[in-house]
Amino acid sequence: MPTPILNTKYNIPPLRPKTVPRERLINKLRDGLHRKLTLISAPAGYGKTTLISDWIANCGRPCAWLSLEEGDGEPARFLICLISSLQTLAPKTGEGVLAVLQSPEPPPMEPVLAALLKDTAAMAPCILILDDYHLVKSKSVDKLVSFLLDHLPLHIHLVMITREEPLIPLARLRVQDQLTELRASDLVFTATEVEGFLNGIMGLNLPTDEIDELGSRTEGWIAGLQLAALSIQGDHGTGRFLQSIAGSHHFVLDYLVEEVLQRQPEAVQSFLLRTSILDRLCGSLCEAILLSPAMSGRQQLLDLERQNLFVVPLDHERQWYRYHHLFAESLQRRLQDSHDNSSIAEMNKRASAWYENQGFEVEAFRHAVQSADIEHAARLLEGDGKPLHLRGSADIALKWLESLPAAELEARPALLVIYGSVMLITGKPTHVEPKLRAAEAALEGVRQDARIRDLIGLIAATRAAVAALMMAVKPGGANPKLLAAEASMQMTEQEDKTDDLIGLIAPAREAWADTSQEIEQVVTQSSRALEYLRQDNLAVRTSAAWMLGVACQRRGDHAGARKAYDAVISYSHMMGHKPMAVLSLIGLGQMEEADNRPGLAGECYGEALRLAGDLPLPALQEAQAGLQRVQRERRPGQEGNLIEPLSKRELEVLALIAKGLSNRDIGGKLFLAVDTVKGHNRRIFEKLQVQRRTEAIARAHELNLLPDPLKPH
Repeated sequence: MPTPILNTKYNIPPLRPKTVPRERLINKLRDGLHRKLTLISAPAGYGKTTLISDWIANCGRPCAWLSLEEGDGEPARFLICLISSLQTLAPKTGEGVLAVLQSPEPPPMEPVLAALLKDTAAMAPCILILDDYHLVKSKSVDKLVSFLLDHLPLHIHLVMITREEPLIPLARLRVQDQLTELRASDLVFTATEVEGFLNGIMGLNLPTDEIDELGSRTEGWIAGLQLAALSIQGDHGTGRFLQSIAGSHHFVLDYLVEEVLQRQPEAVQSFLLRTSILDRLCGSLCEAILLSPAMSGRQQLLDLERQNLFVVPLDHERQWYRYHHLFAESLQRRLQDSHDNSSIAEMNKRASAWYENQGFEVEAFRHAVQSADIEHAARLLEGDGKPLHLRGSADIALKWLESLPAAELEARPALLVIYGSVMLITGKPTHVEPKLRAAEAALEGVRQDARIRDLIGLIAATRAAVAALMMAVKPGGANPKLLAAEASMQMTEQEDKTDDLIGLIAPAREAWADTSQEIEQVVTQSSRALEYLRQDNLAVRTSAAWMLGVACQRRGDHAGARKAYDAVISYSHMMGHKPMAVLSLIGLGQMEEADNRPGLAGECYGEALRLAGDLPLPALQEAQAGLQRVQRERRPGQEGNLIEPLSKRELEVLALIAKGLSNRDIGGKLFLAVDTVKGHNRRIFEKLQVQRRTEAIARAHELNLLPDPLKPH
């Protein structure tokens, strides 16, 4: 159940109408295209994004852009954003990977990355730009990007724009001549560029000595020069300005912002300060913050852009903007100094309400947290039975929950339940039970309406998952088992440990007739969860039914396991969610194989493979291995049989493959789309248990599936 992501993250910033030509830097960027990575690393205000926007406008290659934010530090969300960016160039790229990542149970990253890299190999040469990479602050994403750099096809060039040195293997890339770097010392304006900006762009017509002095005082720092020019354009001459400017960039910026703000009408000052709480700005959102602005929010943003007042357009339609980062930081400091906390909180409340009405729940939750509106933030986190932490926001949920006083949590049992669930999927199962017990204590005596029953169901499902973890590890005793499971989960770096949970819980083929105490706990708690959970709480019901199936399978109760796995498949179909259904089909195949029914086992394994398609699920290796096992078992007495017969259309496609026709030629002959032919090919190969066309033809002759070429037609 994915949460929507603003399309502005993928928009290439439009070209500014007037910029200083920077040919020396453009040439360096162009000459580095044969390398893997271009790194633009410098503090704020050095024109990093503007430079890259100018370069890619005429570089001759299509470009995919991704503007990163603080909430993009979880690997699954980062990859969702990255794939969505690539899809602006090639809409089919990473479709299967995206489907898996947007599910409640994302898989391990390595097979996901392998599948994505396979898709990118088919893309045309392009440039992928990661803007504001420093905001991610995630070792897991650093590791992921390092992997991509090692394996990206040569025709995809990565550009990283950041304020801070990224924790990726830059030294190795330098040695291999795979890195082009631009630092602050490269980006500062030269004397010629300072003159071009101040006199050509800003129209100040300053003499050479004053230009040199301004360049020296600002050290070629572009943001400082821009604010200096705005200050000089007002009622202060160059002389007074040069006497006033001193200190570090932040002090200079604060002085300059104050100078610029004081020259603006009161309504503009109010607009700038109040809307500085926003990461992105659009007209209606700004109007919601100000309630009754002097002019429309859209017109105000257009005017600010025209005045060059540090607003950056995020789309070509001029619908969305952001403030220059340093400008926003300085505005926020002034806002804190000039407004009391209650008025700032009220602005954040209005921003949260606007985002919620637009369906952007993560952004709504962030502003609710900033407003200190616990009730609103709690409601957003609960998500009407679909908690945000189960939709890729576990990290921000945990940070907020950890910040709340105990009394606030105790007054809200739902938050305690979610807290326990968040602890579980962030890899801290030893912390789960105290939260759940506190929630149960707070729920005592409360009337069990549908919402309360759903909370009781979530408590049971969380307990079932903890017990399932304990049944997956070896040490004796509940506490040692839980500690061992936690240690295993903490070995991976990603914040969301859902894939670790699934990997630990999923049964191996040999795990039969386990009657441990934890098995019984999983059965009891999963059954309780299914009894109490709302029928439309499909995500948690699916997880509970799958754990019940795994537990029944482990203790040898195949009838119970089949019933549970069938429920998972049904729920998955209703959600349009494949991974858990695939896992359930594999479990069914394992049981049929154990019960000496290789034909039925093969059908389950084959269905799992067909349903998964191109999804990068590690469990598919078990399905493939299982299909090979049952095929070997059936061959001695049934040499001529298939586990599943080919359809009439598949036989037609197979005959044309044997004649050497290409997929396109087959499509033309049978009036089928090429993608449809490829689908038939995949199913034919699966049924024949082959990998290549030549093997398929040989196997088809072995099974007498092809017409005899010597017979007359």
